[in-house]
Amino acid sequence: MEMINTIGRRKASVARIYLTKGKGDIQINGKDIKEYFPQMHIQNKVYEPLNAISTDEKFDLKIRVAGGGIKGQAEAIRMGIARALVDLDAEFKSPLKERKLLTRDSRAVERKKYGKPKARKNFQFSKR
Repeated sequence: MEMINTIGRRKASVARIYLTKGKGDIQINGKDIKEYFPQMHIQNKVYEPLNAISTDEKFDLKIRVAGGGIKGQAEAIRMGIARALVDLDAEFKSPLKERKLLTRDSRAVERKKYGKPKARKNFQFSKR
């Protein structure tokens, strides 16, 4: 197996995934996953596609991620890993699709409109 290269996106984050066979190392921007995402619930988002296929094969992941916050980055990585696994083996598609890991979540922050303090919030209205 050669290196598989995919992209995952979420909010303002873009993650490029490089998947190879190995012993299960995950490097994000040159750091170990536990160092880059110290919170356990964020790490679990990254591991979700690997847990969904429940395979005994080990994969090394080298990940470059930019933009957004930690949650957006983790979900971009999750989508990229799921796409890489589908590229690796087509039978992984159905368990990943059931958990909606292959669908791009297009929700993003709504832009601020002029004459308002935020996107939809209005200034306090005074009748008199």
